[in-house]
Amino acid sequence: MAVKVTVLGAGDAFASKGRFQAAYLLDAGASRVLLDAGPTLLAGLKRAAIATNTLDLVLISHLHGDHFSGLPFLLLEYLYENPLPRKLTIAGPPHLEERTWALFRNMYPESDITPIHERLEFVVLHPSQRTILPGGINLQTLRTPHMVNEISMAYRVEVGGRVVVFSGDTGWSETLIDLSAGSDLFLCECTYYESSHLRFHINYPELYARHRDLRTGRLILTHLGREVLAHRADVQLELAHDLMAIDV
Repeated sequence: MAVKVTVLGAGDAFASKGRFQAAYLLDAGASRVLLDAGPTLLAGLKRAAIATNTLDLVLISHLHGDHFSGLPFLLLEYLYENPLPRKLTIAGPPHLEERTWALFRNMYPESDITPIHERLEFVVLHPSQRTILPGGINLQTLRTPHMVNEISMAYRVEVGGRVVVFSGDTGWSETLIDLSAGSDLFLCECTYYESSHLRFHINYPELYARHRDLRTGRLILTHLGREVLAHRADVQLELAHDLMAIDV
């Protein structure tokens, strides 16, 4: 069956050129998977007319604010606006649960989380892991060269008979070639164009030189920084944009 991917945020940490920050929804009909939850998550979901309480699984690639700090707003939504009708699994690197609740309590210290606490299940993921998550979603993880003292991961998600690979934040790594092999869609970060000395993100010239090695049905660049956007006329690969709808 077809899987619809909605880009809820294609921007980098600086929301370059006004783009929303990292969030991507995979809709396979029977399962809805959210990849990352940047701070503009609720705005993205509501602009795309996606009911906020219909998610089955949230996958967080790493614990930088532009990738997970939308979670407190989502939890606030479940407390006061759209209660969860069923259990929601939120999976990601170590410390995701404690960091999420710490952030929520700092943002909304007087809110009682009791009504939603039992409907949330946090799952710790580790690099080089293969697991089946609720909804029969097959997941493969890969550590990426982005963070030093904490774990950042790329994901290979099998849902609805399709394979979507998400790089998260990463510098170039040869392991991305194997992770993306045979996938239907690869959402790959491309933050820089000129700043090749910053090795914790991929730059476009480097990615373009290797893009034919990525054996995927469709490669779309995302997490776009100001350098890439300033060079759009020179970019020969497909770029994501906010509210982009992709049929996989």
